[in-house]
Amino acid sequence: MDSVMLRGLVEVVPHSAESPSEELYRPLTTPARAVPRTYPGAPQRESFDLHRIGRDRNDPTSGTTTPRGDTDLEMSRPATPVSVGEGVEVVPTVWEPYMNRFRFFSVCLATFGFALSDSAAGALIPYMEKYYDIGYAVVSMIFVGQAVGFAFSAVVLDPLRAKLGRAKLVGLAEAMMTLAYIAHVVGAPFIAIVMAFFFVGFSIGINVAIANLFCGSMRNSTLMLGVLHGTYGLGGIVGPLIATGIVTAADVVWTRYYILTLGIGAITTAVGMWSFWNYEAELSPTVRARESAPSGSMVQSMISVVKLRVVLLGAIFIFAYQGAEVSISGWVISFLINTRDGDPASVGYVSSGFWAGITLGRFLLSGPAQRIGEKVFVYGLTVGALVFQILVWWVPNIVGNAVAVSIVGLLLGPIYPCAAAVFMRSMTRREALSGIGTISAFGSMGGAVAPFITGLLAQAVGTWVLHPIVIFLFIVMLGCWYCIPTEVKRTE
Repeated sequence: MDSVMLRGLVEVVPHSAESPSEELYRPLTTPARAVPRTYPGAPQRESFDLHRIGRDRNDPTSGTTTPRGDTDLEMSRPATPVSVGEGVEVVPTVWEPYMNRFRFFSVCLATFGFALSDSAAGALIPYMEKYYDIGYAVVSMIFVGQAVGFAFSAVVLDPLRAKLGRAKLVGLAEAMMTLAYIAHVVGAPFIAIVMAFFFVGFSIGINVAIANLFCGSMRNSTLMLGVLHGTYGLGGIVGPLIATGIVTAADVVWTRYYILTLGIGAITTAVGMWSFWNYEAELSPTVRARESAPSGSMVQSMISVVKLRVVLLGAIFIFAYQGAEVSISGWVISFLINTRDGDPASVGYVSSGFWAGITLGRFLLSGPAQRIGEKVFVYGLTVGALVFQILVWWVPNIVGNAVAVSIVGLLLGPIYPCAAAVFMRSMTRREALSGIGTISAFGSMGGAVAPFITGLLAQAVGTWVLHPIVIFLFIVMLGCWYCIPTEVKRTE
């Protein structure tokens, strides 16, 4: 408190002529308003009224008001909104609202189930070929069926979400996938298996988009996305281990593996619907208004977001990323068996090493990526993965190849959550609803189309073709990442 204000609070009373006793026992009274002293050069201030502390200076009921000028410190700040929903959007966390912890568990469990299905395909392909007496080109049709399901999910995602809500949409997708696994369990004709993979792809496309949106909208989104996709890596680790153990150690037909994925699908159907049931009601009015209706028809909704530069480049980037990821997981075992003369019972576990690397990368490197900067971090990870993929191709040693494949997985792991965080920060929430769904669907399509093309070429020239395809996809990733626009602050 400066000297001028202090003088305004203190009244200097002159020496009284009354006796000391009379002055001592005189009753207390309210002092008269003091007139502050001034000195040359001191700022002129109005007297300070103690009764007005804590009252609005512009409140007409508070007495005389002090006008505010343009240079007033309080006038230089924007007014604080009285309601959170009117001006400030509270960023949710995994603990608040309370149901978010169960929603996060639901999307992670569903992602774990998807990984069990995707990662086991590479280990089970040789046994599918014997079971149905088919070759590489025909067995690769399972990837085509899954790719068509992904594409269909991208078209209908936004309209179905607006009509059904997240809870019913999650339940529908999970129920369709659970029913599809019945065809796998009973060993249905191969054409039925391909159709079943269509519904699996549709379900994964819907659930991955919703999970990315949910985790990407929370605080520390890069870390949360890293944990989400880390659970995918966990499923990728145990999937080939369980599948290989079933068909080799237990000597059971490969179809029995899908009893596990069927059970997990049934659990996630129930947990997902329960946890997301009141999700829309917990959103702020502003956010709910932006998400209330789809933008146009099904096709128009997807076309409108594809026109966004970040969505188009992001779709190509994730297409190449997941194409490389699933191609390595699906065909590296066949490469080691046919080109390196590896033992199927031993090299079947190499896929688990690859997914172990992905899991460690997502859990351990997603946090540092957020602090260092996702843009630069992804460059280094992609270049490193390309170098070790070349080593897998040119070093004729099974042990060395297995180690290099694991390192490729370690470097690839954090790329998806880092990229998803960058994409979502470059879009408004309205755009992100369709945009991240389209990007996820294109990524899933890449995870189906690239392995299918690899299978066709492997049938013609050999499984070594896996490596030039993956290297090409890595180069495409670098080109797209370079062209992605610099992040700007969202204004919404």
